[in-house]
Amino acid sequence: MKNIVHIDEDFITLGQLLKHINVISSGGMAKWYLSEYAVFVDSEKEDRRGRKIYPGMMVEIPDEGAFLIQRNDSSQESLS
Repeated sequence: MKNIVHIDEDFITLGQLLKHINVISSGGMAKWYLSEYAVFVDSEKEDRRGRKIYPGMMVEIPDEGAFLIQRNDSSQESLS
């Protein structure tokens, strides 16, 4: 099942994303989590907490789910 994650900025780091989706409880746990568990960004294993995740990218975490990143674009909404 795909989950949609909305972000307000141009990108989110992998560590921030893990905290945002409640996989970890603090940003400091990101390095440990990525060394212990498999995380895939666009189907490639990733272990860098600072990896930039942009809208349109897919992050897959076994036993947690798949997360599609989308940007909250208030300028687009106001044009509609």
